[in-house]
Amino acid sequence: MTKFGQNFLRDPNLAHVAVDRAGVRADDVVLEIGPGRGILTAVLADVAAVVQAIEIDRALEPDLAAILAQHANVRLTWGDAMRIPFGELDPAPTAFVANLPYSVATPLILRSIPELPLVDRWCVMVQREIADRLFAEPSTPAYGAVSVLMRLGCVRTDLHPVGRMVFDPPPRVDSALVAFRRHVDWPVLAPSWERIVHLVHAGFAHRRKTLANGIAMAGIATRAEAQQTLVLLGRDPRIRAEAIEPDGWPGLLNALDAATVVPT
Repeated sequence: MTKFGQNFLRDPNLAHVAVDRAGVRADDVVLEIGPGRGILTAVLADVAAVVQAIEIDRALEPDLAAILAQHANVRLTWGDAMRIPFGELDPAPTAFVANLPYSVATPLILRSIPELPLVDRWCVMVQREIADRLFAEPSTPAYGAVSVLMRLGCVRTDLHPVGRMVFDPPPRVDSALVAFRRHVDWPVLAPSWERIVHLVHAGFAHRRKTLANGIAMAGIATRAEAQQTLVLLGRDPRIRAEAIEPDGWPGLLNALDAATVVPT
């Protein structure tokens, strides 16, 4: 493990599984965050038109130099993927396949949905706990803001448990490959995505409080307005966020907008 806590993929067979689950095509531009020693990078480069790889650890330069020498279609950017604007990548990615750094996997995935509009397929290696949380069902312990946003923006297509020994060094947690595609309703949600994100995070910010209280504490609407809106939607005004299914949140946002419009 490096100073950045990376666990390097060392099984080329698993790299092929990831590429297959993502449905990588010959015309794809694939984003790979954290190429490490380049096992997955090489497999991606053999299939895709371009691989946009982002790596933070300069100590891996000798390993990746060998990959770059063998594959002219790999574009390597050195830096922190959390700080690099995805929209500035040229050519723009159309798929996202990576063994993600586990500590920042969730924010990287969530960022990619609005910031990479041409990406319509993902296959990422993450900690198993994160994999279960991404597409958790309502009213379950794993269900939260991340689950809502992922299920609104994407549809899971595969979950592939992964053993610890395919990494060097082996991690202390279980892992999984998660494949998903962009939801067909994304064009409808995209214009209001930032506001949906704000509402969802407000709802789950205080899990022991009612949804109406969470909305009020975030300043989106008053508690009374939120309760009235929930009643109009046929909901219990005391409902908590974890009981609202993903597709209920955009409708809630629209109803709150109508409830908080100041008459002219």
